Amino acid sequence: MSMTVDRINPLEPPQPGKKAGRSGQLERGKENDSISLSSEAVEKAELHRTLELINTAEDVRADRVAELKAKINDPSYINDTIIKATADRIMDAFGL
Repeated sequence: MSMTVDRINPLEPPQPGKKAGRSGQLERGKENDSISLSSEAVEKAELHRTLELINTAEDVRADRVAELKAKINDPSYINDTIIKATADRIMDAFGL
């Protein structure tokens, strides 16, 4: 079984100097167009910008890593005070 489709309107070739999709002159004197964004859209845009900043930021702060390596390699740095402070911070992080 074969089926034929007849054209309803014939296609016209594009004419030079005429843009497709526009039929007529622009109307002058109309009010300016405006848009408004919901607060949810603004929040999502801010979240998107924040995530882009996070994704482009360096994962490792080389300056801090070098500073901490120097402190750890210094035998006078690790003492009872540092060990107690570190242990307290770990306990606080776990809520203990």
